[in-house]
Amino acid sequence: MKELTDPEIRASFVNCSKGEASRLTTPRDLPELPWEDLDFLGWRDPAAPQRSYIVAEHEGRLVGLAFRLPSQRGSLRHQSMCSICLTTHPASGVTLMTARRARQSGNGDDTVGEYVCSDLACSLYVRGKKRAQPGGRMKESLTVDEKVERLRTKLAGFLNTLL
Repeated sequence: MKELTDPEIRASFVNCSKGEASRLTTPRDLPELPWEDLDFLGWRDPAAPQRSYIVAEHEGRLVGLAFRLPSQRGSLRHQSMCSICLTTHPASGVTLMTARRARQSGNGDDTVGEYVCSDLACSLYVRGKKRAQPGGRMKESLTVDEKVERLRTKLAGFLNTLL
């Protein structure tokens, strides 16, 4: 992913108002992020713990999405799998993130959810740059490039449902 600036990030949001996008807290460490290892920029809002954000390049444009997280945490005894990168975490490490569709239809089907790594570090888990807890990554015969391509395909599918 190419390095993004704060104004680019704020201008990319498609499922919230311009006012909401202007008020959200963007990552303070943008220059230090490992951009070459990221397929999307994802972060939790430190000022609003029930919110998270994803910004990704999708179909030739930058798309930002605001998500809400449930207030309840799962049991630490159960494991859950991220549907984007297929990394397994204790239940608190995977969160159901819900977002309004960019174009609301008014038919009651305006919110979409996906189970995603709570820290939104899917790109780093797939590349082995960040380690999940023991048993978090299944042994696979796929190469890192194939895992990255699978992550990008799953992310694009999720973005398509929101757009």
